[in-house]
Amino acid sequence: MGSTAEPLSRFCRWYIYAIHGYFSEVMFTATWAFIVDQDWKFQGVTSVWALFIYGTCSLALERIYLLLRGRTSLLTRGTLYTFCIYLWEFATGYVLRCFNACPWDYSHFRYNFMGLVTLEYCLFWFIGGLLLEKMVIRNVLRLRLHAACKPQGNPFPRFELKED
Repeated sequence: MGSTAEPLSRFCRWYIYAIHGYFSEVMFTATWAFIVDQDWKFQGVTSVWALFIYGTCSLALERIYLLLRGRTSLLTRGTLYTFCIYLWEFATGYVLRCFNACPWDYSHFRYNFMGLVTLEYCLFWFIGGLLLEKMVIRNVLRLRLHAACKPQGNPFPRFELKED
């Protein structure tokens, strides 16, 4: 009796991408503070909004990867990923700023636009986009859920009180 396997759902992939982005941002901010400020505490920071931002942007980059793999060079895909990341960072930052909830401010960088994006991070986003493709997206797309492992029935059964 063979067990069939199916790809992870979009929500499962979004969740993995969100956690990956969240962790990456914490490690990046800790490393940045260590290098720039010699902060030996190695404390990274992020925002709960980062889960949505990274998960959703990574799903979009996954789609771009699937459309362009084998058709374009790595340099072209990396450039497109960087452009999409900047666009998404600006758009989400702008919306969050409207609610006084934007967790980042690049105003102190020389080449910033409205404090929401900065060209100083261009190389980081370029490399990050390519690493996301090569190390995360490609592996997440290979993951399969075996039918035997899928929950059967309603995962949230109703509990009814019985009167004695």
